[in-house]
Amino acid sequence: MNEIDLGILFPAFLAGLLVLSTHVPLGMKILERGVIFADLAVAQIAGMGVVVAGLAGLAEHPLLVQLVAVSSALLGALLLTYIDRLSAKVREASIGLLFILAASGSILLMSHDTHSGEHLKDLMVGQILWVSHTQLFAAFFLSAAILAYWRAFGHKLGTFGFYAMFALAVTASVQMVGVYLVFASLIIPALATHALRRNQLPLAYITGGSGYAAGLLLSIWLDLPAGAAIVWAMALTGSILLLLKRSRLIAIIK
Repeated sequence: MNEIDLGILFPAFLAGLLVLSTHVPLGMKILERGVIFADLAVAQIAGMGVVVAGLAGLAEHPLLVQLVAVSSALLGALLLTYIDRLSAKVREASIGLLFILAASGSILLMSHDTHSGEHLKDLMVGQILWVSHTQLFAAFFLSAAILAYWRAFGHKLGTFGFYAMFALAVTASVQMVGVYLVFASLIIPALATHALRRNQLPLAYITGGSGYAAGLLLSIWLDLPAGAAIVWAMALTGSILLLLKRSRLIAIIK
């Protein structure tokens, strides 16, 4: 592999690791709560905030874009807090409806934009190969703050506190890797390791990291869209882990 390829892949892989650093433990909590589509809904709402900021002409003002995106995601967290009080029979359906409204809202907002197709693709699939150093530094400090807060106060967080912290993490990551990869990073490692009795967290990180590494390499070697390749590669690594567990080939994951 040539030097130019490595120059592109290394920042992209770092972006993936930063996303996983917060999304793996948050995804486990989401799975535990039984609100699987909450992450997808919040990611889409944060993305819609980015669309609103772009249409308002704020693209040249990154801090304002972040403010709009965070405000949108926190609104989503508030709505999820309300939905969380509903009965289990309608809770997941209500979260799914919230996602559909945010997704279709983004399409409506961009309906008169001649580049809407490209913008929607970037929002959903992301542009991880073109992540900037500014995004990486911002994601690093935000991830460190979220993990420190989670370690210190995670057990004391109420419903809104959890969803608010979740919204902050997703807001940054959706702009780096897109909605699909945010969902995959939250759910696939958690789903692949949820039944493990030990080493769940490290194996979840290995699952996610292996997926990002393999997906990025495949995207370069086979000229595939990076985001979609990573989603499939992560699903494959998660499936391999499940097969190893069921066949009991390695004691570490029994």
